[in-house]
Amino acid sequence: MEDIAAAGQDADDGAWLNLSPGNPSHIPEVVAAWQEMAREAVEERFVEASTSYGPSRGTTGLVDAVVDYFNLTYGWSIGPENVVVGPGSQMLSFVATTLFTGPSPDGPARPLVLPRLPDYTGYQGLGLDPGGIVGIEPLIVEEGRHAFRYAVNLDALARQRDIGLMLLSNPANPTGSSVETAELKFLISVAEQHDAPLVIDHAYGEPFPGVVQTRVAPVLHPHVINLFTLSKAGLPGERIAFAIGPAELIDPMVSFIANSALHTPQLFQTVAEGMLATRRIDVLTTQHIKPYYRAKRTMAETLLTEALPDELNWRLHSSDGGMFCWLSFDHDWFDDLEVYELLKRKKMFVVPGRHFFVQPLDTPFLRTHGRSCIRLSLSPDEWDIAEGINRLGETLLELRDARSGR
Repeated sequence: MEDIAAAGQDADDGAWLNLSPGNPSHIPEVVAAWQEMAREAVEERFVEASTSYGPSRGTTGLVDAVVDYFNLTYGWSIGPENVVVGPGSQMLSFVATTLFTGPSPDGPARPLVLPRLPDYTGYQGLGLDPGGIVGIEPLIVEEGRHAFRYAVNLDALARQRDIGLMLLSNPANPTGSSVETAELKFLISVAEQHDAPLVIDHAYGEPFPGVVQTRVAPVLHPHVINLFTLSKAGLPGERIAFAIGPAELIDPMVSFIANSALHTPQLFQTVAEGMLATRRIDVLTTQHIKPYYRAKRTMAETLLTEALPDELNWRLHSSDGGMFCWLSFDHDWFDDLEVYELLKRKKMFVVPGRHFFVQPLDTPFLRTHGRSCIRLSLSPDEWDIAEGINRLGETLLELRDARSGR
């Protein structure tokens, strides 16, 4: 992030290609819809939303809209007691981690367990207990010459003795993969066995923004906390998210919000309320967001096949859409940080893969595979993506030739 900020401050340095950000694209129809709803909120509800304190659980209007929306969409029977609104799903992840992990007065420490690596880099900073995060190494399933996917290592997860909370993004950042039905059932069974919450972050999935087509719909369960956010539905800057789960897990989260932030900013809670109550969010998801990223992903797959030499052992993680391409390179000469630095010289940013694995990379698998991956963002415009992939192909050949003495 510091490198990107420094590049942006140098006005004489020319244009950079930034294929690293997690910020969603500015889809015109989506931006226009949020602007319209925001104007209405400012004109009609500014006083009630912004000049008075409100409930820590979330505004009554938004909480009721969440309840109605999910009951109608999935046939659930939740009430306000099952909902808490927070300033972003990452903050809600932190709240849950702080509440349900850490030292235990009458037993071993209960760690935060990431059951499916690689996973979102922000999760690694959630634990307040040093060394209190455990990552489960995945299984790698090859799918043809230049494709692969990860699977949850069920045996390794079953051997994990202590669990305070399990957390995963689904669909996953960075890979775009979605857990299978059998995997989800197993995760829930492990949560039951350890009497630990399973937190599932649906930031990219269903019902919105639907950036990736998920394989399993969100589920209600006494050990599951579901996180939903409006960030990837076009509103990342306003930090509006909410958790849905059993009241006995949600109530402590409400208390945490009350003691730390009092409540989430309210003006855009009213905007979110309108989006859900009118189900306009469904129109944005189905007509604009899903098709947009599906087309970006298809384009990127074609460009990667054309630009990356076939003789290189590269693989793209399979995905049903998504904002990212996750690439693995099976060569001794490949190192994600070295490729990052070489691409910087070509005025291009990517994200080194090691940051999506639990640090330090202290197992043979992570020392090798964790350093063999990079993430490309599909948020930039088509020209930037095409040019960036071309520069990546050039850089890989240069690095290979330099290491082999060609």
